[in-house]
Amino acid sequence: MSTRYVSGPHLARLLGDVSRERPVYAALARSVRGLVLDGRLALRTRLPAERDLAAALGVSRTTVTTAYDRLRDEGYIESRQGAGSWTALPPVRMSSAEPRPAPPGGRFGRAHPAPDDASFIDLGCATPGAPAIFAEAVAAAVDELPRYSSGPGYEPAGLASLRQVIADGYAARGVPTRADQIVVTTGAQHAFTLLSHLLVEAGDAVMVERPTYPHALGALRRRGARLVPVGVNEGWDVELAAGAMRQAAVRMAYTIPDFQNPTGHLMAADDRAALVDAGRRADAFLVADETFADLAHDLDAPREPPLAAYDTGGRVITVGSASKLLWGGLRIGWIRATAPLARRLTLAREPFDMASPVLDQLIVRELLLRVEEVRAERAESLLRGRDALAGALRELLPGWEFRLPGGGMSLWARIGTPVATALAEAAERLGVRVVAGPVFGADGVLEDYVRLPYVLPPDTLRLAAERLALAYREVRSAPAARPLPAYV
Repeated sequence: MSTRYVSGPHLARLLGDVSRERPVYAALARSVRGLVLDGRLALRTRLPAERDLAAALGVSRTTVTTAYDRLRDEGYIESRQGAGSWTALPPVRMSSAEPRPAPPGGRFGRAHPAPDDASFIDLGCATPGAPAIFAEAVAAAVDELPRYSSGPGYEPAGLASLRQVIADGYAARGVPTRADQIVVTTGAQHAFTLLSHLLVEAGDAVMVERPTYPHALGALRRRGARLVPVGVNEGWDVELAAGAMRQAAVRMAYTIPDFQNPTGHLMAADDRAALVDAGRRADAFLVADETFADLAHDLDAPREPPLAAYDTGGRVITVGSASKLLWGGLRIGWIRATAPLARRLTLAREPFDMASPVLDQLIVRELLLRVEEVRAERAESLLRGRDALAGALRELLPGWEFRLPGGGMSLWARIGTPVATALAEAAERLGVRVVAGPVFGADGVLEDYVRLPYVLPPDTLRLAAERLALAYREVRSAPAARPLPAYV
C-alpha cells in the first residue's frame, strides 16, 4: 500500500497546463508518465481521486478517467478497489527475445511505417550473453554438485570454495583478503540492499553519484535515506564530494569507481585515495560497486587499485557481481568487508533469502578460475560493439556528444535538447528501447542524456541508431511543450 499521497491541486501544479493539447487525456497521461519517469512523482504515491484532479485541472472527470485508464494499461498506475490508484513502473523487459505486445495501430503505430527489420531492440539492458566457456563451466559444476548434496544446501555466507576464489582475486589485485571477509549474495542488487538495511536508518544521509545505478537509488529510497547527489558527468570532483559528505553528515557514500555506470569514467588512483580519506574524516562508510571492474576494453592497460587498497580502517565495503562479466542469469554477487561486518551481514541476510543457489555458485567458481579467458572475450566483443555504435551515432546523430569509455558497456550520450523522456517514448514506438537520463538521477535532472549499451551485435546497434535518429527527428519536430514545474 502507498504511504505517500499527492493532492489534486498539488498534482495540477506539477502537471502545468495540459488542456492546451489535444486530445487532453493523452496529454495528461503523458505528463503524469513524465513525472513518474523523472522521479518528481515518487513511486507508490497515491494519486488524487478522479473528480478531485478534474476539479483542480478544470477538465471533465471523463478526461481524467481516460488518462488513468491509459496509464494503468501502460503499467504506470496500479489500482485496487477501495484503495485508490498509485504510481508504478511497468515491468522491465530484460531480454529482447521476450514477446512484446503490439501497441495500438500495429507494432510501430499508425503514424510510423515499420522499419525493415521489425524485431524489437532492447537497449535498456546492459548485460551480454554467456561466454564461450559457459557450457564447460556448467558441466564441471554439475560434476561437483554431488559433493554438496548430502548437506542441507544452505550456506548463508556462501560456499567456502567460492569465497576463497573471490578472496584470492582481491589478493591478486593488491588487497589481501580472507574468505571470512566475503559474503556471497544473490546478485549485486541483493548485496547493496542488504548493506542499506544493515547500515542505513530512515533519515540518514547517503551520498550518491549523479548519474548512478537506478536500482541503488531505489533501495536507498525504500530505506528512507536522504539522498545527497554529487555530479560525475565530467568525472569526480573529490573536493566537492568531501564537502558534501562533511556538510550533510553522511552515513554512507555509494560510488562506482570502475567504468562508472552509466558514464564509463574510471576513477584515478589519486582520487581514490582522496575519496577514502574524505570518508574517514566524515566518519562514513564507502560502498564501492565493482560490477564493471573487469570490463576494460584494453587488457594491457594498467588497472587502478581497488578502492579498498587505500583503506586502513574498514570503511570501504566492496560489492562485486557475476552478472556483467559472466552472465546475467547467474544471480550471484558478493560483498567484501571486515570479518566482523561480514558475520553481521550473514546473519542479516537470513530473513530475506537464507542463501544463494549452490549450483549457480559452483558455476561462478568455475568461470572465475578461468576469468582471464572471459575478460579477453568480453573485451573483444565490447570494443567491437562500442566502435560500431559510436560510428553510427556520429553519422546519423552528429549533434549528440559522448566520449569513448575505456571499459564498461555503455555510451552516455548528451543529446543537446532536454527531451530524453520523450525520445525514449518515441523510440519505443519505433522498436527500440532506451533509458532516459532522469532514471539515473536522484533529483529529476539529466533530461538531455540517454544511456546506450553496446552489448548487442554491430548490425543490431546500427539499426538501433537508425531508429533513434527517426525518433529524435520526431521529438524535435513536435510542438514545444510547456516545461513542467519543478518538484518542491
